[in-house]
Amino acid sequence: MQNALLRIAGMDAASSGERTYDKHESYTGDLLARVSDAGPADALAALAAAQAAFPIWSTTPLAQRRACLWKAADLLEARASDVARTITLETGGTFGYGMFNAFFGAGMLREAAAAVSHIQGDVIPSNHPGSLSLAVRQPLGVVLGIAPWNAPIILGVRAVAMPLACGNTMILKASEETPLTQRLIGEILDEAGLPKGAINVLTSSRAESPALVEALIADPRVRHVNFTGSTQVGRSIAEKAAHYLKPVLLELGGKAPQIVLEDADLDEAAAAASFGAFMHQGQICMSTEKLLVQASVRAEFVAKLLAKAKALKVGDPFDPTTQIGPMIRVDAAERVQGLVDDARQRGAAVHCGGSRRGALFPPTVVDDVTRDMLLYSQESFGPVVAVIPFTSDDEAVALANDTEYGLSSAIFSRNIERAYALAMRIESGICHINSSTVDDEPQMPFGGVKASGFGRFGGQAAIDQFTQQRWITIQSGHRHYPI
Repeated sequence: MQNALLRIAGMDAASSGERTYDKHESYTGDLLARVSDAGPADALAALAAAQAAFPIWSTTPLAQRRACLWKAADLLEARASDVARTITLETGGTFGYGMFNAFFGAGMLREAAAAVSHIQGDVIPSNHPGSLSLAVRQPLGVVLGIAPWNAPIILGVRAVAMPLACGNTMILKASEETPLTQRLIGEILDEAGLPKGAINVLTSSRAESPALVEALIADPRVRHVNFTGSTQVGRSIAEKAAHYLKPVLLELGGKAPQIVLEDADLDEAAAAASFGAFMHQGQICMSTEKLLVQASVRAEFVAKLLAKAKALKVGDPFDPTTQIGPMIRVDAAERVQGLVDDARQRGAAVHCGGSRRGALFPPTVVDDVTRDMLLYSQESFGPVVAVIPFTSDDEAVALANDTEYGLSSAIFSRNIERAYALAMRIESGICHINSSTVDDEPQMPFGGVKASGFGRFGGQAAIDQFTQQRWITIQSGHRHYPI
């Protein structure tokens, strides 16, 4: 059993009143760690540290800022095995998924390091003789990043890497489910040479988190909030940010559709669907939730998908042969069970899986899903995919858009012109043609529409999010004023 402390101003710190909560292993249920439970008083300490570090980090030369982020990437890769083991203990994700998190997170840090050279401004022609008008980009100040548990290194690093690259200082609010993993992000960045207080990590229990987040958002020193998580919580974050007039970037839930047209390569489509629906137990915001299949190829496609789903091994995430580990908690598996049971009772066919064992839930393919079933509209966030037939392109688009969400989507067809025309009609922030709904690259503009949020992580879009544009003029010579 470990003790997990807060990370404030480059040092470990107990929470105010030394409050703690217990974190248990996802698979065994054994006590894993006693975790510091931060509250509003700890928020003030972290804010003071971040505010004090801002004048130092925001004026650090770009080459030095780049070097720190690059070194952090190297340190993260060097600790990949430890990181992966911690992810497996905390989330039940397979060891391979943990390793993927570590190396993808390192890639995000390197992309952020490269981005410091792309923080650019403009010279804008002025109507006034002798006036030089500049549009410059500057860091915002203290940024609050709130990260989820499902990809704890990837999404934790994403919450801080580009804001830091832009010269901001950070408070990372870790998920209550992954305090050990996301604390490592702060340790690594401190070790890489960031000024003390440039990165601070706060952990808190589910009960204490609302008060902690409220205190952080309310404080005038916080200039921007980014949140990745559920739409329900994201809506609450947005309301708080709006009350205090804070800009916010939200990356929320999804109900990603994959359209399979009759001319698709069905083997490729089935492989993408299996990966998209079942990777990390379906607990990814981009997970394939609806398979919209042209009726003429439905039977053949479903047979190919079932062959893949049934071959996946479910069990101990530390077993190197396991492909599907436990869901994050037993109650999460119970919720998914309820969605499958509702669909079955309303006439759907459950072709494989469909019954949980503790937190383990096998890959599940549910056919003949209709609008009256909860599985049609609710995000399952589990290893379950709904099959829905269609007959025309217009019907496929209507089914894909018949959701409050709009994060990721996919279309499979050998006719690229046809697929692209459909992609332009789908209401989602991301659409992949002949590739899975689950895909990401650090430099891409990542985010959704509708109830999947707004704003974009990645590349130039992230620079725009985490800097403020200012208009500065330099007047030479005489300027005429009417009075």
